Amino acid sequence: MSGTLYGLGVGPGDPELLTLKALRILKAAPVVAYPAPDHGTSFARAIVAAHLGPHQEEIPIVVPMRVERFPASAVYDQAAETIADRLAAGRDVAVLCEGDPFFYGSFMYLFERLADRFPAEIVPGVTSVSAASARLQRPLAARNDVLTVLPAPLDDAALEARIGACEAFAIIKLGRHFARVRALLERLGLADHCALCERVTLDAERIVPLAEIDGDVPYFSMILGYRGAEAAILRGLGTQSAAESAE
Repeated sequence: MSGTLYGLGVGPGDPELLTLKALRILKAAPVVAYPAPDHGTSFARAIVAAHLGPHQEEIPIVVPMRVERFPASAVYDQAAETIADRLAAGRDVAVLCEGDPFFYGSFMYLFERLADRFPAEIVPGVTSVSAASARLQRPLAARNDVLTVLPAPLDDAALEARIGACEAFAIIKLGRHFARVRALLERLGLADHCALCERVTLDAERIVPLAEIDGDVPYFSMILGYRGAEAAILRGLGTQSAAESAE
């Protein structure tokens, strides 16, 4: 009998947002793997650190912080084989995933290498986008609104086209792209309809109107914007719908 591969979503950072199912599987797993930077500590591990025990084997998956695809691909090849050894020996492996495993998560690269050989189960987690909306206390979208999630590295033309085709949007992976994205939103007249959400649910959380930000922002930040007509959301922006303005 082989072990089971678990992709555990551990949420955006607040340890209390870990689901009961993820916690149960985490505590029972003899092997725990997690992504880790080549400098510093693993964010995913830090979220669940209080629940790890000395009986568990830990496998850090050290991914170089580079933009090229090849080095990361080689890392996942090696990590998959290390995990495969444990699974073949009948040991379950829980892979920790920030947010949700299948929402821009690196777990997908392990899944594609292992799921055809071993049983696998995905445990969804709270995404950073839904957590940011909750902390902002403003709904993401309503009724027939289209919500679009946009990676900031997209070029301006692609961002503008996709924003123009939706009512609500989240721009993630800001980091070094922030100044360019902010300038685009200002040009589109949307800056006043956007909020910056940084390190949501953590002690260092910052949630402010986009217009108040000057300077750099970290990678773990996003912009939530709205250009629709739902009155309940517009009130959260401090604006009114066209119908309300006409009254």
